Amino acid sequence: MNQRPQPETASTVPSPHRWNAVLWVLLGVVPPAIAVADAPGTTRLPVLGLLAVLALSYAAVGLFPGNPVLSPRPYLYVQVVGLGALSYLLDGGAALFVVTLPHFWIYTASARAAIALSGLAAAAVVTGNVVRQGWDGEFFTGNVIFTLIGYAAGVLIGSGVRHITEDADERARRLRAELEEARLRLVEAHHRQGAADERERLAREIHDTLAQGFASIVVLAEAARSGLATDPGTSGKHLLAIENTARENLAEARVLVGSAPQGGAATGSVADTLRRTLRRFTEDTGTPVTSELPDVTCDQRTRIALLRCTQESLANIRKHAAASTVDVVLTAQPYGIELEITDDGTGFVTADSRGFGLHGMRGRLAELGGELTVTSSVGDGTRVLAMIPTDGQG
Repeated sequence: MNQRPQPETASTVPSPHRWNAVLWVLLGVVPPAIAVADAPGTTRLPVLGLLAVLALSYAAVGLFPGNPVLSPRPYLYVQVVGLGALSYLLDGGAALFVVTLPHFWIYTASARAAIALSGLAAAAVVTGNVVRQGWDGEFFTGNVIFTLIGYAAGVLIGSGVRHITEDADERARRLRAELEEARLRLVEAHHRQGAADERERLAREIHDTLAQGFASIVVLAEAARSGLATDPGTSGKHLLAIENTARENLAEARVLVGSAPQGGAATGSVADTLRRTLRRFTEDTGTPVTSELPDVTCDQRTRIALLRCTQESLANIRKHAAASTVDVVLTAQPYGIELEITDDGTGFVTADSRGFGLHGMRGRLAELGGELTVTSSVGDGTRVLAMIPTDGQG
């Protein structure tokens, strides 16, 4: 009686009910079978036959839930008839009735149905006993009293347990609903975070590529305009540099919108790519650059990260450092690849740096498990060290 009933269309006997089945057989079926072992055949055979029918019916419902032959409600009616008949044949059946009471709560969908059917079973037991005693006999026999007490106790206990299990099921239902709502909120949060990460990535790519390219175009255009009358040759070089930078920006824009392979700017040797970047910086600014750029082996994402760090560092040197020399060193270490960029410019207080460029470089390197170290002080230049682990490749 301590389990919530299942709907009649999908009744099952879960494992917690197995103990109930064992007790029903040991305390309900076996005792009357033993009691009639020495009885005349007119009593023994009907009793054993009824017990067999009840046991087989219970097995059919318990072991084969949903079977088309015997559903839970007809099974309970079989129990009612069988209990009444056994009460008549044995001149008592209260014990079997009491151990059968849980079935009326297990195999009904409501407390009202369980009370009604168990009451009908109690009436059948009492009726069988009264008919056996005769209508002029004593009504309140021990069997009748035990049956009525068992029925009353079954109603009280079954109703209480049903109320408790229904409350527990309702709490479980609310918890499932809250978990599903939390799951949906988490999915939405992941979606928003993904969108935010993508916006940050695009902003970083635009800053590291297009924005710097446009800034270079502006500087070159100003230089070309100022030298048109006095130095046409130099202005021509500046115009050519503007054309090349614009082409590169167009290629980068196509990458960003997905019409070109992602990271196409870093194809080929990373050393060659950096040399071209340094050469263009010198052409645009006139600032000499010394470099040590050996060929190192790395994947495409690492090449792109090294290129972007170089471009961002050179852009900062151009805009803020007023440097006279720049030194770039690429080194393959056992633990990864290091890129060191130093200048003899004005320097700055690193604690006061709030620029998007340094933040973007740190974020890009962190995605690869790397780190960025910036060392600088006012008047002493700047040192930028990027480290990217490559599992020993170099």
